[in-house]
Parts: sequence; structure tokens; C-alpha cells
Amino acid sequence: MAEENYSGTHTIQPQKYVGFDTITTQIENRLIKRGFQFNIMVVGRSGLGKSTLVNTLFSSKLTTSQGRKSPTEPIEKTTEIKVSSHSLSENNVRLNINVIDTPGFGDQINNEKCWDPLVKYVKEQHSQYLRKELTAQREKFLADTRVHCILYFLPPNGQKLKQLDIQALRKLCEISNVVPVIAKSDSLTLEERSEYKKLLQSEFLKYKFNIYPYDSEDLYDEERQLNEDIKSLIPFAIAGSETEIEINGEMVRGRKTKWGAINIEDVSQCEFVFLRDFLTRTHLQDLIETTALTHYEAFRSKQLIALKENASNPNRQSQIPKEVQNGPTSQPSNQDFRNVSNGPTAPMYQVPTSNTSTSVAGVATAAAR
Repeated sequence: MAEENYSGTHTIQPQKYVGFDTITTQIENRLIKRGFQFNIMVVGRSGLGKSTLVNTLFSSKLTTSQGRKSPTEPIEKTTEIKVSSHSLSENNVRLNINVIDTPGFGDQINNEKCWDPLVKYVKEQHSQYLRKELTAQREKFLADTRVHCILYFLPPNGQKLKQLDIQALRKLCEISNVVPVIAKSDSLTLEERSEYKKLLQSEFLKYKFNIYPYDSEDLYDEERQLNEDIKSLIPFAIAGSETEIEINGEMVRGRKTKWGAINIEDVSQCEFVFLRDFLTRTHLQDLIETTALTHYEAFRSKQLIALKENASNPNRQSQIPKEVQNGPTSQPSNQDFRNVSNGPTAPMYQVPTSNTSTSVAGVATAAAR
């Protein structure tokens, strides 16, 4: 019996068992052997518990605070990028994780363009991946340092977004999967937290931020409903804790103060569990795929179109800085890519034979600037 599927072809049920349904197991075994790569960036002002939350999310000591430990320590002059790499194993599944911290963000009196190092870093990872991808003799599996998720920490002050947050969110949402969170939400009452979430959600709509997860026609109804439920929770009101405390005779992860105790895994007190399940149990693979198929693909398309235009029109060379034209000397030039094409007949790049050809590495590098 044949049924028509979404592609217009007919689906036929074999009369006897063939065995190709085991391909999912074959793929799983191969992926487990290779392991998975996940790169997460944390962005926010000092003191909002970024490092603590990452350690709490993965139940591991992945990073230590890169910010100031006391008011007497000097403030970083510019936003820095500090990466710590680890390999986690759970039930024979290996997750290689890079935690990208951003000490110094938003800590200055004048925070103009303090988001630039973050944007530059994200684009640089796309640029590096593109150069590796276009190398004539590339590795079998390319090392992936592209940022898969950005956790953006908002202070629990109950106020509208500051201009710094507006500009930073606008820039970051264009190039990566951004998930806003309300840091240290246990400093708010449940009523204050609810009102603050509504205020921030209206701000997100007002400024038209493209916040993850995204709408897609490829989703099943269950996935679409799950995304709607998640969007209603964003920004997640969270608190982190690396220590266990005793509450009603039970040891739980939480924090104790003179006003009381909070169990961060109690959904009636904190939305940490929702964030953890979202990032690891339901959307981890989608975060990785969306980075590759949406953000990186947009970057790649833009750079290859620019490469084609610059290569086919030598007069445009004057508009490109000299260091961008040349690029790193160890990278291949357009001469190495004469056979790259859009289709079976039409060549994608009309590469000039003169010395004015633009290098692949040069154009890719220019995008990160």
C-alpha cells in the first residue's frame, strides 16, 4: 500500500522486514563515538552569577568567576573574551563544551560599543570555520568553535531595558541564538518577578528582538507547542547554586539567607529547571543545528557573494583594505577554487588571472571586523 508524503512521492510499505530502520541506531553509535560539541557564551554585568549558573547547569566546575572579587579591584578597561574547555561524559555520551565568559561587559561608566568584542568574536568563529571549509585539503571533521547559545543576563531591578542592553541584544540576536535570563531572581518576590517578566517581554516585542527559539514550518505540532510554552517563560527567572542545603530534611541545591532558603530545583520558586531542560534535554541539538543552518549559513552566503563580486570586478579592489585583499599568506587564494560552482554548468566565481584576485581568507577575515 502506498501513501503520498510531503515531498509528493509515494511511501511504500515493504512486504517483508528489510532492516533499514536500524540506520538511526547506526547513526547514534557513530555520533556517540565522535562526541558532541557545544559552545555557550555568557554575557552580563559583573556580579550576576554567570559562572555559578553555568556550573549549576552542568553540575560540574566548568568555570570560575572572571570578574572582580572585591570593590577595590580595578575594573577591566574593555570587555574581554575568556574561553574554558571541558569534556563531560554522561551515560557514555561525551559532550565537549566551551564556556565563553565576557568579563568587563557593562562595567564601565561609558559602555559605548562594549558589545563590539562579543560580536567580533562570534563572527571570527564563523570566519575561521569558513576558511577551514574552503581549504583544498580540509580535515575530515572540522573543529567547531561557533557560538551555539548566548545566555544574556539581565539584573533583577524591575526596570525597562537600558540602552546598553537594547543595543547589545539587537546586535547579538542577528548573529546567534540568544536566550535572556533574569539573574538572581530570588531577590524578587513572586509578584515582582511576574511583573518584571511581563515588562521585559513587552520590551522584547517593542524592539523586535529575534530571540531563540525561532518559528519554523519544519516543526511538528508538538514541537511548535513546546516552543510557544518556552517563549511564554522567556526571560527565565533563575538563580544558581553550587552547594547543597538541607530543607525539610532533604538535601537540595539551593541558597540560604537570613530571610529564608530557596530550592533552585523547585519550579514554584525558581525557573532554573525549565532553563536546564530547555538547553540540554529538548533543544541542545536544535541550538547546534540552528547555528549551522541559519546563522552560519547567512554569514557564509554573504561572504561568498562578496567574494564572487570582488573576484569578477577587479575595480572593486580599491574599496578593500590592503590587508584584507592579501589575507593570511598561509591561506589559499581564489586560484585554488576555480572549480567551485553554483550548478553543474555555471561557474560560481569568475576568477581573474591577474594578481588582483581577492583571497578567500581575506574576505572571510573582513567579516569579523
